[in-house]
Amino acid sequence: MSTERIQEGFVPKSQDDCGADIPSSPADHGGRRGDDDAGKFDGVLTSASESPVGQAPPPETATVAVGLQQLEARNVHWYSYFTTVDFWLVLALGQVLSLCITATNTFSSFLSQWGTNIPAFQTLFNYVLLSLVYLPVCLYRYGPRRLLRILWRDGWKYFILSFLDVEGNYFTVLAYRYTNLLSAQLLNFWSIVCVVLLSFSLLRVRYKPFQILGILVCCGGMGLLLASDHMTGSNGGPGVDMLKGDLFGLLGATLYGLSNVFEEWFVSRRPLYEVLSFMGVFGVCINGVQAAIFDRHSFRGATWNGPVGGYLVGYTLALALFYSLAPLILRMASAAFFDISLLTANFWGVIIGIHVFGYTIHYLYPIAFVLIIVGLVAYFLAGSLLGDSKKPWLGDNQEEGVAGIGTAKLKAINMARKKALLEAEQGRV
Repeated sequence: MSTERIQEGFVPKSQDDCGADIPSSPADHGGRRGDDDAGKFDGVLTSASESPVGQAPPPETATVAVGLQQLEARNVHWYSYFTTVDFWLVLALGQVLSLCITATNTFSSFLSQWGTNIPAFQTLFNYVLLSLVYLPVCLYRYGPRRLLRILWRDGWKYFILSFLDVEGNYFTVLAYRYTNLLSAQLLNFWSIVCVVLLSFSLLRVRYKPFQILGILVCCGGMGLLLASDHMTGSNGGPGVDMLKGDLFGLLGATLYGLSNVFEEWFVSRRPLYEVLSFMGVFGVCINGVQAAIFDRHSFRGATWNGPVGGYLVGYTLALALFYSLAPLILRMASAAFFDISLLTANFWGVIIGIHVFGYTIHYLYPIAFVLIIVGLVAYFLAGSLLGDSKKPWLGDNQEEGVAGIGTAKLKAINMARKKALLEAEQGRV
């Protein structure tokens, strides 16, 4: 890891949590640190407010400030963000995540056809895989001593995040057992409401009119999908216990909203491998206990053969991919955009169902899909080249954030680096 200081406008390089170039902190001199330096870590730039008294702010803060000024000083139009690679990447990423959700639902349907209904147990493999992939990366980057310090200091926060995530999954699945499909999907709208309210009140996010419009248009598209299901009689009919199912669905949607906002806060401040490794470790503990309590009878009566094993592997890989990519869209966009992107999962589910389960598509489905995509586009009609990647809770110069892939901080650093290189070339001429 390079440890040179910034000189004459040049920005030294190191590697962030996903391999992107970022400026290194002077505190990183000498390789991996043995302590946490009051909560700082590799890939995070020191905050100006945390500089020792009497010393100037660290050069990285000034570098980010210059980069952000360059990005925000550009002459932008309402369509400016659409001309960037980031917009198309975040739009495509949202649909990849939506397809991952569709894949997990499809594999769950296959398992159900074989009489294997073990929702808590089958999700356990996802957390095991996350732990196996990202925990070794954490150990390599931090070392055991430093990782234990982070666990001691922030472990309770990661436990809460994992608990919200596991229980959100569990109660949402549980809701489908008692209520009908239409009611359960309507309750998922509450997750979007929770995200918007929590982001506004806790994270100081201020939504622009076009963002509110985009969210409403997406919800309108989802409404068309639900109306189509109702018209074709595919809403599941009467539920076993509608009140109990609706309460479970409401609780699951609330937990989902909380976990999405909390995860956005985390991944904007910490490396992705750290967040995902702790989510995996605590997810194994929480979900393992839950599966042992509630799935033990279903586990004994489940069918175990080659196809079931293949479906479990497919389910685990699709869900692990979802968990690995979700932090990127939370960095590049927001928890609200993340939630409305997943509304297209119903459409993709029907497309797959046509070929796999013999479904027929209603004429409202393509219209609803186009409406949701229009809403996603409208969400970014704000005219900012940074989109939602600049997070208000990280400070004006994003000094409290990590310079990772998809963050405004890394974009600002790269912009400052380009400016420095350009000025250096002009100086030589």
